[in-house]
Amino acid sequence: MERQRILDDAESEKARKELLTLQGESAAVESTGQAKAEAHSRAEAAKIEAIAAVEAAELKAKAMRIEADSELERLKAARDAEIHILTEQNRLEVEKSEKMANIESTKFQAMVDAIGTETIRSIASGPQDHQVKMLQALGLKSTLITDGKNPVNLFNTAQGLLGTKWPQNESDA
Repeated sequence: MERQRILDDAESEKARKELLTLQGESAAVESTGQAKAEAHSRAEAAKIEAIAAVEAAELKAKAMRIEADSELERLKAARDAEIHILTEQNRLEVEKSEKMANIESTKFQAMVDAIGTETIRSIASGPQDHQVKMLQALGLKSTLITDGKNPVNLFNTAQGLLGTKWPQNESDA
C-alpha cells in the first residue's frame, strides 16, 4: 500500500510536471501570440497613420494650390481693372485735349473772321498809333511792340505800364 501510494505520488508528480510543462508552453504560446498580435496591431496602426498623413499632405497641397490659384485670379482681376481704368482715363484725356484744341481753333478762327484779314494786315503793316488803337479795340490793356533793332528801356516802359510817373528829381517828390 505504501508502495502503491509512492507509485501514485510519483505518477501524480509526473502528471503535475507534465501539467506545468504544458502550462508553460501554453503561456509561451499565449505571450507569443499576444506579442505577435500587438506587433501586428502596431504595424496596422502605423500603416493607417502613414496613409492618413499622406492624404492630409495631399489635401493640404490641394488647398494651397486652390489658394494660390484664387490669389492669382484676384491679382489678375485687379490688374485688368486697373488697366481698364487707365485706358479709359487716357481715352478721356485724349478726347478732352481734342475738344479743347477744336475750341481754341474755332475761337481763333472766329477772332480772325471778326477782325478780318484786311484788319490784321493793317495791324501788321500800319503805323504804330494805328496799331495801338487796333490793339485797344481788341481789349488789350498793355502791349509792348518793338522792331527788335532798338533796345528797350524797361524802367520807362514799366512807368508807362503802371500809369503813374515816378519823380524825376527831388523837387517832384
